[in-house]
Amino acid sequence: MKSESKEGAGLLYTAMGLALASAISLGLARFAYALLLPAMRSDLQWSYATSGALNTVNAAGYLVGALLLPRWQARFDGRSVVVAGGVGACVTLLLHGLVRSDEALFVLRFASGVASAASFAGGGLLAASLAQQHGGQQRLGLILGIYYGGTGVGIAACALTVPLTMSSQVGAAWDGALALLPLTLADWQRAWIGLAGLAVLAHLGMLAMTRGLRLPPMPAEQRGAAPLTGLLFGLLGYLCFGLGYIGYMTFIITLLHEQGLGAPLVTAFYVVLGLGVVASSWLWAGLLQKHKGGRPMATLNALLALATVLPVLSSHPVAVFASGALFGSVFLSVVASTTALVRHNCTKAAWASGIAAFTIIFAAGQMVGPVLVGLVADGPGGLQRGFVVSAAVLGFGAWLASRQRALA
Repeated sequence: MKSESKEGAGLLYTAMGLALASAISLGLARFAYALLLPAMRSDLQWSYATSGALNTVNAAGYLVGALLLPRWQARFDGRSVVVAGGVGACVTLLLHGLVRSDEALFVLRFASGVASAASFAGGGLLAASLAQQHGGQQRLGLILGIYYGGTGVGIAACALTVPLTMSSQVGAAWDGALALLPLTLADWQRAWIGLAGLAVLAHLGMLAMTRGLRLPPMPAEQRGAAPLTGLLFGLLGYLCFGLGYIGYMTFIITLLHEQGLGAPLVTAFYVVLGLGVVASSWLWAGLLQKHKGGRPMATLNALLALATVLPVLSSHPVAVFASGALFGSVFLSVVASTTALVRHNCTKAAWASGIAAFTIIFAAGQMVGPVLVGLVADGPGGLQRGFVVSAAVLGFGAWLASRQRALA
């Protein structure tokens, strides 16, 4: 009994360490952008379309990373790929704070996307392998939930770190420290540098907590092919998820600022959203384990559609916080549902192929989503109309996913 308890504790410890890779690759490297966007738009005079294009470029980098991921995993240990992606995310976060030109920021958002794919998608495969080694089906939902819940830790940490680094007191300290250098930083640049420091700490924690985790390279000739035709409705539902959710995560803070919510409420909103992601580990683990078809994805997409339209229907803080709590507790569980779908319906040799296919179509959706919402928001109706479009896409994705059946 003691040995089983010790093994279970060690498993959770490793899973939580692996979750730090998720915190860096999405929580910091991607979703911090929403918090910084209002200040960057004001300082750099961006339109909504340009603001969305930065996240589209980030998604394009993620797509490139997803396409390269199978090649990297064929040559290197799976943990090494995740470690390299984490290092890349830390470096690009730092460089975000040292440049001001649109061109440089576009390049860095692209590079950050490549690094995030290696870290996040590679970490998802490691989490599935960890579940297979220690308990199999019974622990799959829990371990995937812990892993993807790490993004929520990153989001909550961003929400608390960004206002601090952008404060006037910190700004004065920075200006004093840099007085001898020909370098003046805007408040949003200080925030990116602060997030880079946070990412380095998380990366060091991940290295220590996953020291014994290994996933040997799998040459292409040993890999199986996932039955993509059989998973078609799941793939299409996931494409709609990528299209719909990213508009919310790109522009929600900007919308709240436009609706007059003060800085403390905005910070609290993003913390609640992040904590919702952490809670999703326990909320949806049973759903992911029980159903082998598309029901989990369909249910979660429908809930996301509701969460996306709530701040359009009402700007009251109760509606806004309900939206954030619901969205946070659902959106990364859609990602977890695809890993579970592959795990349920593919042989182990085909896991990498299946996860890569979902990652690629997810990235394709994310490329289009921010620009689509930005273009709609630049027209009549503003951001609210853009959110309605996102909600409609998510609703359509729920219908598509509901048609996905478990494979024999």
